[in-house]
Amino acid sequence: MPNATMTSRERVRAVLDGRAPDRVPYQDSYWLSTLQRWRQEGLPANVDPSDYFGCEITRLGGDYTLQLPVRQLEDHPRYRLYVDANGATRRDMAHGDDWTPQWLDFQIKGRDDWQRLKDHAEYNPSRIPAGIADTYRAEQARGRFICYSAHACFHPTWQKIGMETLLMWMLDDPQLIAEMFAAHTRLILGLYDGFKALGIEFDGAFLADDLGYRSAPLISPQLYCELVQPYHRQMCAHFAKDGIKTILHSDGNVGPLIPHFLEAGFSGLHPLEAKADLDVRQLKPRYGKALTLFGNIDVRQLAASPEEATEEVRLKVEAAKPGGGYLFHSDHSVPSDVPLANYRAALAALERYGRYD
Repeated sequence: MPNATMTSRERVRAVLDGRAPDRVPYQDSYWLSTLQRWRQEGLPANVDPSDYFGCEITRLGGDYTLQLPVRQLEDHPRYRLYVDANGATRRDMAHGDDWTPQWLDFQIKGRDDWQRLKDHAEYNPSRIPAGIADTYRAEQARGRFICYSAHACFHPTWQKIGMETLLMWMLDDPQLIAEMFAAHTRLILGLYDGFKALGIEFDGAFLADDLGYRSAPLISPQLYCELVQPYHRQMCAHFAKDGIKTILHSDGNVGPLIPHFLEAGFSGLHPLEAKADLDVRQLKPRYGKALTLFGNIDVRQLAASPEEATEEVRLKVEAAKPGGGYLFHSDHSVPSDVPLANYRAALAALERYGRYD
């Protein structure tokens, strides 16, 4: 993106504060197979795409697994079978140079297993990546907005026990799930405080917790408020003590949960999947400056043609940008059916329609 009057840090902060910046901030993510295609279509080799396209947010995080030994069970050209650091048996299927994960089995099958392993969920300094302070200083010098990044509690818990088990235990043994959510929350806050002890001062927080599927949330608003929201609220409040705001990432259609996300203390929502019937043109009038809207650029339109990519960006940006409160992002990440020419057209449209002057 071309130079403007604000740094990325100033620009994103203005949007999260409900103020109009000089232009809509840019951030995105791309499949590995997408970058491979784009390099064949003119993307320079050996460049970081986030630098090349001008991403404005840097996310820093640590290890919030159970730190169990990773064991390779089978290595095959089409898949890899292994036990991960949460004790889950996984088979990751190869799709070109990308991988689609599949969870097959779990060590935690009941309360006794959790009691045996729960101490592995405690914070320790080894969870902070080596050299992270140097990375922080370099990104800070570039003027980027630096986020503490982690998964919240729902998503990482199902990765320890399985989605079906999580949903059943939320009804059949909510106390056990509450204990697991609480342990993970302590770990996330311990990691955050560990970063602070190194002199890292975050500009914001980015918590991921996938709570939706194609047409609705995975759980009811009532169950969210009873079991998940207390831990979301605790995390948001902890960060807010340092004056920083928290963005929630959740895939799928989480529309019915948005009022409760606001109650929990979240200031922004990402990525607003158009494929799951979320639309900033409907969300902006309803939530105004109470919720920063982050994303919603439909990758199906980006894949269609340069003209349709341009129109998608125009419609969404013009609807969402008034008064601030909007950041550009695809409605999840950019897949490999999007030609580089189409994506360049989308960014040109952001440059044209995303300015406030």
